[in-house]
Amino acid sequence: MSFLKKVKNLKYVIDSSEPNANIKISNHINEFINKYPFEHWVVVCIGTDRSTGDALGPLVGSKLKLIDPYGFTIIGSLEEPVHALNLKDTIQFIDTNYPNSGVISIDASLGQLSSVGTIQIQDGPLKPGAGVSKDLPEIGHFHITGIVNIGGFMEYFVLQNTRLSLVMKMSEQISSAISRISIVNKTKKENAINN
Repeated sequence: MSFLKKVKNLKYVIDSSEPNANIKISNHINEFINKYPFEHWVVVCIGTDRSTGDALGPLVGSKLKLIDPYGFTIIGSLEEPVHALNLKDTIQFIDTNYPNSGVISIDASLGQLSSVGTIQIQDGPLKPGAGVSKDLPEIGHFHITGIVNIGGFMEYFVLQNTRLSLVMKMSEQISSAISRISIVNKTKKENAINN
């Protein structure tokens, strides 16, 4: 049984514990990247380090900033998180400084028990805060969400009591996938210059 499903040609769901999950994630991110005319992408990693479940985005951002992936600008990390209080300013910063770039948003999400541990890649903007009833602006040409726990009741408590090991594993899969795309794109660019 495959843990990869294609839904309405707009959404992919990958089990983060599946062997080679990062390769599948990378392939699907690349598929969305190739839909758009942008040569440069801003990756907005949303969340906070004050909540285990909501730390997925900042963890991904911190991992990516360490490798400085080619073709990507990373906004949001454990040290400088993008969250409800600064999201509007972040969007304005991107519009001003990266007007011709695509935007990928990454965030944690709550879902059904059967979805916990999955990474979902979906076309269109992310609506951050929806799982905890916050009305925040949408962001992204497409988005990546990691389902970190069960939603529907006492969401803030659930996010605080999410297993760190799951969030770490998911952050590693996502950051590894983006790193892989970066390496492939840099190699292609260098080969094109040398030929």
